[in-house]
Amino acid sequence: MTNQYQNPKTKKVFDLSERTAKFGENIIEFAHSLPQTPINKPLISQSVRAGTSIGANYMEADAAESKKDFRHKIALCKKESKETMHWLRMVAAANSLKTIDCRKMWREAHELALIFSAILRKK
Repeated sequence: MTNQYQNPKTKKVFDLSERTAKFGENIIEFAHSLPQTPINKPLISQSVRAGTSIGANYMEADAAESKKDFRHKIALCKKESKETMHWLRMVAAANSLKTIDCRKMWREAHELALIFSAILRKK
């Protein structure tokens, strides 16, 4: 198992551990920019928890002890990516001035979910 994936069409190598870690960092940075209102507090908490757990689960998948364990951890990555998409949508609904930032991060969470789906189909 490796944390790098090579796109067969472009021969470009992607480092998923770096990408998922960077995504988690971006979620944290974004959370700091949001006002601490009663509505935002649980949305921020859930977004940070789901968004940062993608990378943690990917690191566990990369160190999996078996193919079954690997598939399970990748499935968790996909699940957390999709959950992050939900919470970002809620954050955008509660913070109209942050919609553009939410959309950017939502797209990245969506791309990660698609990558994890592709991994699951192949393994």
